[in-house]
Amino acid sequence: MRDHGKGGALTEVTFYILLSLYAPKHGYAIMQFVADRTGGRLVLGAGTLYGALNTLEEKGWISPLGTSGGRKKEYQITPLGREAAEKELARLRELTHTAAEIMGGTL
Repeated sequence: MRDHGKGGALTEVTFYILLSLYAPKHGYAIMQFVADRTGGRLVLGAGTLYGALNTLEEKGWISPLGTSGGRKKEYQITPLGREAAEKELARLRELTHTAAEIMGGTL
């Protein structure tokens, strides 16, 4: 997963996962959130999701919530993850502003 490289951009999947975790969720709920919010344009497979969750946890952008006594492990966004999501939102706003200026559209 390449995020915040030289261009500073998050992948779309990473951004949606971070957004989904502004309220704690388990894996299946994250998958549903992403599919619902994108109108089914993005559908995450279990392998993709859990690989991304592991990477995001290693980066310190998300963390498990409490102790997972049951099968469903819940995750939450961390302050570092919120910072990454906020930077991505600012980048997207700048991008759409520039595109609207060039294309003559309005935001």
